Amino acid sequence: MQTNSRLFDDFAKLASGALGTAQGVKTELDNLVQQRLERLMTSMDLVPRDEFDAIKAMVLGLTDTVDAQSEKIAALEKQLKTKTATSKAGPKSSKKTVEG
Repeated sequence: MQTNSRLFDDFAKLASGALGTAQGVKTELDNLVQQRLERLMTSMDLVPRDEFDAIKAMVLGLTDTVDAQSEKIAALEKQLKTKTATSKAGPKSSKKTVEG
């Protein structure tokens, strides 16, 4: 009976060792895949996320500034048109000075 127990203990140790080895292989494979992906992304010259977020914030700020400037320009153009229209509609003087 003790030989059966010993046999099961040996099988348990063997299975435990195989499981540990498989887990080690999985870890090594994960590391290898991660390294390959990092190399691929580096060779593609991708932008890091923090730089992307910084540029995105700058663009959004500039968009707001451009919109505000466009509104100011539109208001100034409207004022210019009203001034031009008022000056054209005003009385024209036809006085001529005689030099002499």
